[in-house]
Amino acid sequence: MNYPRRDAKDYAREHFKGIWAAALTPFAPNLALDEAGLRRNLRHWVDDLGIDGVFVCGKQGEFFSMSVAERKRSFDIAVEELGGHRTILSCSDQNLDTVIDLAKHAQAIGADYIVVHAPVLHFSHKQDDTLYQYYQTISEQVEIGIALWSHPDSGYLMSPELCARVAGIPNVVAIKYSVPRDMYARLTRLAGDKILVSTASEEEWFDNIVELGWRLYLCSSPPYLLQTKADRRMREYTDLAFRGEVARAKAVRDSLDPVREALRRTRPAEKFHAHSKCWQELLGQTGGGVRRPLLELTPAERDATRRAFETCGLKLGARSEHSSAA
Repeated sequence: MNYPRRDAKDYAREHFKGIWAAALTPFAPNLALDEAGLRRNLRHWVDDLGIDGVFVCGKQGEFFSMSVAERKRSFDIAVEELGGHRTILSCSDQNLDTVIDLAKHAQAIGADYIVVHAPVLHFSHKQDDTLYQYYQTISEQVEIGIALWSHPDSGYLMSPELCARVAGIPNVVAIKYSVPRDMYARLTRLAGDKILVSTASEEEWFDNIVELGWRLYLCSSPPYLLQTKADRRMREYTDLAFRGEVARAKAVRDSLDPVREALRRTRPAEKFHAHSKCWQELLGQTGGGVRRPLLELTPAERDATRRAFETCGLKLGARSEHSSAA
């Protein structure tokens, strides 16, 4: 950490910006953590693709299938490769002791932020006080800046009003708000001065820069699935939009539609992780297997993905006409 708890919000507003990607965790053929592959991916994403920061061990990272020791090791690798200022480490877990243990580890190794998703709550029909006290308890245990995360997998969505209330906690600095657009737009209006609001949808990112004034994409896999070292169109349209060159930004954003469609069309409903790792491998990144309960792609699904990849228009060699210099 580079700030005391009382300055967490100011520090995040100055430094927590740009494109942050959610890492898939590469596993070796025996399904052990592929440490070398993770390091290669992290360096490629930041050095070659211009990604500003990486979210480690989230849902896309299969944290639910990893031991606490493996999660801590992944944290260590991310901070060693990228430094704390480019990492947000997911401490999400149903067990609060585990959340706090992971949060303290993230703080001790020098990460700047953690993320904790709203837990599954059983036999609960009103969540507001429960969730406020949950995040308050975590906050009191650590100095590090905390990002909230509300998504449908919890069985409910945190309301904009609740998120605004939780945003009053001193070291709550951001939220990954996986909700309909009207909800995150409302939260931006309610508490945009207290908390950085973002959502994982790349397809809504351009509009959120232009219409809501957002400067943080937090985060999913498109920053490294839609780009190559030679074809950094997400980076380009983001920078153009940040500079107010809206028409040019929109043209570059729209040029990625064939890539988005290729991903969407070939992704089996139950196999997000396996499909994304297959796409990574086609890009020359380290993908690897998935752990149970997730399912692998069939040979036919892999072949369909490969054919779509080859015709989607991503440039793998010389820089495309859309891509700006590094």
